[in-house]
Amino acid sequence: MSKTHCIASTALAALLAFSAALPATAAPHHKADPKAASKTAATKQDAPPAKPPEDQILAVINGQVLTQRDVDNRAKLFVLSTGLPISPEIMNRMRGQIIHQLIDERLKTQEILKLHINVEPDQIAGAISNIEQRNGMPKNALRDRLASDGVSLTTLIDQIRVQIGWMQVLREKLGEEGRITATQISQREQALQAEQGRPQYFMSEIFVPVADPRHDENELAFTKTIISQLREGAPFPIVAAQFSQAQSALDGGSMGWVQEDNLDPQVVNIVRQMPIGAISNPIQVAGGFVIATVQSKRVVGKQMGTLLDLRQAFFPFDAPLNPQNPTEQQRAALQKATTAVQTVHSCDAMEALNKSLGEKRPSNPGSQILERLMPQMKAVLEALPPNKVSRPLVSMDGIALLMVCNRQQKNLAQQSPSEIADQLMNERVEQASRQLQRDLQRRAIIEMRPAAKTAFN
Repeated sequence: MSKTHCIASTALAALLAFSAALPATAAPHHKADPKAASKTAATKQDAPPAKPPEDQILAVINGQVLTQRDVDNRAKLFVLSTGLPISPEIMNRMRGQIIHQLIDERLKTQEILKLHINVEPDQIAGAISNIEQRNGMPKNALRDRLASDGVSLTTLIDQIRVQIGWMQVLREKLGEEGRITATQISQREQALQAEQGRPQYFMSEIFVPVADPRHDENELAFTKTIISQLREGAPFPIVAAQFSQAQSALDGGSMGWVQEDNLDPQVVNIVRQMPIGAISNPIQVAGGFVIATVQSKRVVGKQMGTLLDLRQAFFPFDAPLNPQNPTEQQRAALQKATTAVQTVHSCDAMEALNKSLGEKRPSNPGSQILERLMPQMKAVLEALPPNKVSRPLVSMDGIALLMVCNRQQKNLAQQSPSEIADQLMNERVEQASRQLQRDLQRRAIIEMRPAAKTAFN
């Protein structure tokens, strides 16, 4: 299914887009009701059971324990990252899948240790730093945010460590098979030529595996719960990174551009009819269920687009912005940004300005495709002449200025040899990952305790 593989830090940048805070909900105020007191004793027996202790053991995986605390922390991380007020009822329905996911992570961790693969602290620190930079957060802000919301930083670190280490395991397992030859690239180029004129989809997936096809009720219920959250507004990349068992989870579920021949027939039948941006119903495929969304459609070999070469300067705030009461520093930052709009006239000058501001965001954000930008950003850049500074773009943590250095029309459907090589490698990594996960599960000794079994009922 998945044909896309990216480094763990990129995936987790999608996984932890903490730009939206959870909406606060206040308990409604009611006048005292004399009848309510008389009902208290009768309703006590209907009260929800007491929360189990954090150190309660839910499962033992090859001798390694999984506790209630582990599951609670992962659930909190999910709630924070989606930015939605998720009810306890929905979280209870998701609890079984969280346990399954954590069991799989335990198995992956054991394989990482068995092969003596060491994920260096600076790799984890770099991934966390990338998350903060991509979300415009100051250094250590992510650590502070997690702590303030009662989530241990270890929860995030463990997830990053497994993702980075698992990719190293797969590379080691592939060995020579991981080498893409010029002949293989040429064969794929010829195959793409033969596909000219056929549809191609830029899409994302969430794959929910089914252990026993004869009894898939729990997995189907979980899949429907996830779909309802996605349709309520939960970000697809975050949900995919949390719960998808396809290798594309490392890139927030993104499969990139795929041809119909590379998809399950059941998925093809759905995506042909799907509007852009829609979330599919559960699609039953071999081994489980797929949730699909399509970001774009095109004909193989033909898609003209506008490629932008950008530079940016970012004026950071010393505290989150309160629009009704900005600080003196924030007022001064806006004044400086407004002056820069009139005085900066080249991309070199934009780079120099951003460096003088501490380069809190990269001066060169990389080439951007105009047609794939968010509508608000597209509106800013579409009519912006080269070497002109955009209006100040104010956010909670600072003010950004953008400049277009160059724009060109390009056939985006033409894949370079390096892109084809990446696609071939991703396909092999996906296949290797699924095979190795099945082998680990088959050989594992997993003892599910009664407290965990109730989550699957």
